[in-house]
Amino acid sequence: MPPNSPVTLVAEAAPASPAVARMSDELYHDLLSPNEVRDLRLRVRDFATRAIEPVAHRIAGGDERLDGFPRDAFESMAAEGLFRIPFPSDVGGDGLSHRATATAAAVEELAYYSNSVAAIYDVHCILAGTALDQGTDEQRRRWLRPLVEGEIVGAFATSEPGASSDLSPDAVSTEATPDGDGWILRGRKRWITNSVVACVVVVVLARTGDDLTTFIVPTNASGVTIGTPDRKLGNRGQITADVNLDDVRLGPDSVLGRVGGGLRIALQTLTYGRIGIGAAGVGMAQAAFDRTVAHLKSRHAFGGSLASKQHWQFVMADYAADLESARSLYLKAALRLDAGERFPEPEAAMAKLRGTDLAARIARDAVQAFGGLGFVRSLGADDTEGPVEAIYRDSKIGEIYEGANEIQRWVLARQIFGRDHTG
Repeated sequence: MPPNSPVTLVAEAAPASPAVARMSDELYHDLLSPNEVRDLRLRVRDFATRAIEPVAHRIAGGDERLDGFPRDAFESMAAEGLFRIPFPSDVGGDGLSHRATATAAAVEELAYYSNSVAAIYDVHCILAGTALDQGTDEQRRRWLRPLVEGEIVGAFATSEPGASSDLSPDAVSTEATPDGDGWILRGRKRWITNSVVACVVVVVLARTGDDLTTFIVPTNASGVTIGTPDRKLGNRGQITADVNLDDVRLGPDSVLGRVGGGLRIALQTLTYGRIGIGAAGVGMAQAAFDRTVAHLKSRHAFGGSLASKQHWQFVMADYAADLESARSLYLKAALRLDAGERFPEPEAAMAKLRGTDLAARIARDAVQAFGGLGFVRSLGADDTEGPVEAIYRDSKIGEIYEGANEIQRWVLARQIFGRDHTG
């Protein structure tokens, strides 16, 4: 099978793992979310338990080049109407009053079982969808409405082999040059999620003279080729690949926003994306926390449960406080976005920084708490699934993508000290 072929996975779903208690229901009291968001969270949680948990182990342990895009999970989200959550009713969305907050809550609930699925949702809706929502009425009708219905898959292309977090015009090498009333696009984008799937529309950031402009590029356009999918440590269901743009001829209606206004669209979209990634971090962190609590209570050694040991009591108490803070941060950032603040800093940077850092830390200690069982993908004796190794692998990318955590610290430092000191 060609490496770029979209694959509908039909392998039998694994039996669901034994249920563990949701400690967030006991320890976290949501006084921030409006009723529509709390209701939406429960709806997505029910969906994720039914549709994502049974396939999560298969997705987490797959091979990107052989197993391909988890279309069954994507189609399940579309059928459930999850892609409608972030959008207004004029393009088929749910028209919620607090769309960003509801979307972030949905991302957390998806990431609780599969960070790959949460990342697909994030890129499809928060990145590609939010960018397209800033287009003309015709662009929104042509591209955003089918994206909301799940008829096409969205992708967002800013990163390049030599430019990722640095989106300055000097760093971006992909270039669009005028050609009559249209444009010729040349360049190469890297780490582009969802790009391998047929019927993808890619929102591409390109240099136009001294500025940057965003373009809507269908992957079936002449001159667009998709590279071989990357093989990654984690998030193996989040298929990424290069997008090569070789003299791609685009019409004038391909410009998203105004010529030269691409950086603002990209930064605004990525700010929203950072809130989503923070929420995904909280979802993974909560999953690792819950599984570890259940294990510490049931595992006995040295005359008592591991939960009776003060070391683990203090470790988990600190993590409970950290989870409260990380969840409240992403909700507060999303609520500011819903209130009309396009760049809700410092909360967006804090939410991304704390949520992803926490996921990696709790996942690491979860592996330690489970011991050898925490390190295996499946146990040779009876094929018992490793309870936390996928979370451990998946958590690391959160500290890297959509603005590395070092960038988030710099954003915060700039707010503390000012640009005169930080640049």
